[in-house]
Amino acid sequence: MQFAKNILFVICALIFSCSIFAQKADEGWISLFDGKTLNDWKVGDNAETFSVRDGMIVVHGKTAHLFYDGPVENHNFKNFEFKAQVMTMPGANSGIYFHTKYQQGGWPAKGYEVQVNNSHTDWRRTGSLYSIVDVKEQYAKDSVWFTEKITVQGKHVVIQVNDKTVVDYTEPDNIERPQGMKERVISSGTFALQGHDPNSIVYFKDIMVKPLKD
Repeated sequence: MQFAKNILFVICALIFSCSIFAQKADEGWISLFDGKTLNDWKVGDNAETFSVRDGMIVVHGKTAHLFYDGPVENHNFKNFEFKAQVMTMPGANSGIYFHTKYQQGGWPAKGYEVQVNNSHTDWRRTGSLYSIVDVKEQYAKDSVWFTEKITVQGKHVVIQVNDKTVVDYTEPDNIERPQGMKERVISSGTFALQGHDPNSIVYFKDIMVKPLKD
């Protein structure tokens, strides 16, 4: 009987330790999506492209962009770690913008886009810092959940797909972008999810941010 009690005590202690470890591991991460609604998010044209189902943001419809507009950091992030679980259906195209700002329609002019695309005709694959550091290799698969993580510290940008670093970029000082890309520079701003076209179906969940000190 005493032996069984000892075993039970050890199991309880292990469960408690694992719980504490998990809490510490998640320290600093803040959810941007409640899993039920699009509260704290804002979309302009073609708002019907975005919906919520089974704890996921479903992206399917005409070109549209969903901007985080909530209270975390007053939706103005400079240095941060951002991560999301993403799943693409075959032929899908999407993106995650950072340092951007709300725009009623069109492609966001401000900030950088991190590509979400495993099999679309656009050759820039998931993890690309779009048109700045483009990734040709496929690091994630359609119809399977993968993690996309973006870390920005100063002018340094690191993009990881399933914990593999696919982009490590430092923006040069006094950078001059060509016409049409003038605002694609490090600054501060919010995040946005892209609805690319009616043939694309993409899912996002577990959207998290960890603000970093300057």
